[in-house]
Amino acid sequence: MRASHGRAESAVKVIATAGLIVAGVGVAAGVGISALMAVMARRIVTPSTKSDEDVRVYAVDLAAGTIALQSTPDSVLRGDYSFWFSASSGHAHVGEILRQTSDRVTRRILRVDYGDLAAAVRGRLAGYSFLGPWDLGVEFEDVSVPTGAGEAPAWLVVPPEPDGRWVIQVHGRGVQRQETLRAVPVFRSLGYTSLLVSYRNDGEAPGSADGRYSLGDTEWLDIEAAIAFAAGRGATEIVLMGWSMGGAIVLQAATRSMLRHLVVGIVLDSPVIDWADVARFQGGTLGLPAVVASGALEVLGRRWGGLVTGQAGPIDFARLDFVTRAAELDLPVLLMHSDDDGYVPATGSRALAERRPDIVTFLPFAVARHTKLWNYDREGWNQAITNWLGEISPTGRTSHPDRPAGAAEG
Repeated sequence: MRASHGRAESAVKVIATAGLIVAGVGVAAGVGISALMAVMARRIVTPSTKSDEDVRVYAVDLAAGTIALQSTPDSVLRGDYSFWFSASSGHAHVGEILRQTSDRVTRRILRVDYGDLAAAVRGRLAGYSFLGPWDLGVEFEDVSVPTGAGEAPAWLVVPPEPDGRWVIQVHGRGVQRQETLRAVPVFRSLGYTSLLVSYRNDGEAPGSADGRYSLGDTEWLDIEAAIAFAAGRGATEIVLMGWSMGGAIVLQAATRSMLRHLVVGIVLDSPVIDWADVARFQGGTLGLPAVVASGALEVLGRRWGGLVTGQAGPIDFARLDFVTRAAELDLPVLLMHSDDDGYVPATGSRALAERRPDIVTFLPFAVARHTKLWNYDREGWNQAITNWLGEISPTGRTSHPDRPAGAAEG
């Protein structure tokens, strides 16, 4: 009876909170809309435990080295990709497109790392093509970055002649540091030491007390810890690079860290520039009314929202909006995004580029999907980074009119 009473009490709290959601966003919606707001809010900040296998496997010919997949916007992209199958218990690399029809595409199998690919019926394609630095054939070191939550694992790749220039690579939501391995070769060839980090709640680093993402609003502290680690190893100039949600995290670190004077530039691949923009887009792809996305952000931005989401504190979405805050940026930025991203719309990136053409170098893609820009056009992507690094000044910073150079924010 006591357990039943506890569940009933929890249900009352949820229903009461649903009513608060409706009042908070000023929408005369029913309980169904309120429930959708709560579900979407919780989904946004809850780390995923598994990824959907959204591509059907029609045929595998290991002797011929081919695999026939269902045609999707991702499966028909040119380039090399990871292919996870059998609930992520198997992994392979697929390459060039050999044949294509309206409903299926046949690609070259480059290699099978593990698992029985011949038995696969479904899978998912990912942009990162390497499982670890060992796949790159470079020397590396497994290191730990001391953070406020504990020791966060990272990979350290040092070039043949290190000179104090570092790049800290920050992966996106729902993936891990393997995502950023693609950037190691170009940075290493230019003399940069690469630090590929993990951060709270990503499945590798220690989790936060609430086990929830804060979409960059607290994760940046782990990047500040990585900056301190780099400085302790001799870094004198640091470039921050973020992918997807990692872009939001990097922007917070670059504007809030007490060590931001060491940062000389920012590289962003398919980044989140404005979470409201992303929520509206995601809600639209799910066929949800626009009020659901705005209501979900209202939940996440209010202290009482923790009753629904489990988060320890509210998220400051105004602080995460770098379209509105564009004037506050004082570092050179290389920004790359595809118009057909499919997950994080490029509208925020385009708006930032339009507002700050003085510091933002924008490389748009028409067809490359989310964080698959390197895979789609490896040469162009690498060249863009090479050119940009060659153009930024040694210090990389321009003084902000309202803040002395090197001063910390908030």
